[in-house]
Amino acid sequence: MRSPSARFEQILGVRFFDGPAGAAVAHLQRVRGYVVVPAAPAFMKLRYDEEFRTALTAADMAIADSGLMVLLWRLLRSQKLARISGLAYLKHLMSLAGVRKPRATFWVLPSKAARDKASGWLRANGIEVPEQNFYVAPRYQCAEMRNAECGMRNTEDGGQETDVRDQRSRIRDEGLLALLESARPEQIIIAIGGGPQEKLGRYLKMHCTFRPAIHCVGAALGFLTGDQIAIPDWADRLYLGWLLRLFAQPRIFIPRLASAWRLPWLIARYGAEMPPLTQKRKLKS
Repeated sequence: MRSPSARFEQILGVRFFDGPAGAAVAHLQRVRGYVVVPAAPAFMKLRYDEEFRTALTAADMAIADSGLMVLLWRLLRSQKLARISGLAYLKHLMSLAGVRKPRATFWVLPSKAARDKASGWLRANGIEVPEQNFYVAPRYQCAEMRNAECGMRNTEDGGQETDVRDQRSRIRDEGLLALLESARPEQIIIAIGGGPQEKLGRYLKMHCTFRPAIHCVGAALGFLTGDQIAIPDWADRLYLGWLLRLFAQPRIFIPRLASAWRLPWLIARYGAEMPPLTQKRKLKS
């Protein structure tokens, strides 16, 4: 269900909300379901990860966190799209009175350290969340987390090939689902990183017996809690958050940025349409 007043722009098969961050938050509060915040490197997965493709296209809303994608859309397609960073979206969400209630939120986090920082940040901002409303997620996606080490086999040319349809790469978490059914929060914030979190968001929407708003915000929470480098509002507005992260953690972010080099070609070639699925992904050793 989508609000008739909401505007959307389809890019590479994904429907992006076209409006300010506050309006995006209000829209998801009305329709519920889950929101995704894909970064530029995530679009490369559209070619080989079928479940990720489905998670993005089935989302109730996507927001354009990638300044690169927004600029390319304007340059290559002569169309404008409002950029909404995951950080701006999360700040608007946490400003809502209903979201600040003690049991209104449930937090899915990547580590105990991230959980402790999130809990401390929430308390410092006057939001008391009970301990049982925090969940440290397991390593869901071995194919993405460890460079596709599961489901691989050698090829004749010396490289490696992984079956992207391997059933082991699918996200399932019955333990988390049971906790959510007990807590029944209005808002679920998933901050475990791009790829697994979108799949988890779709899984929870499909299997929860109630209908919460599910926010797949990735690293945005870490910018507030100190788990990631802080990004000033001026840098976020000027699309420079990626540059600050690059300087802070070059070994991590140089490969991530390099993986987005095909994005201009994808947008120029396919525009609003989803790129075709490549059956196999080859990885040179």
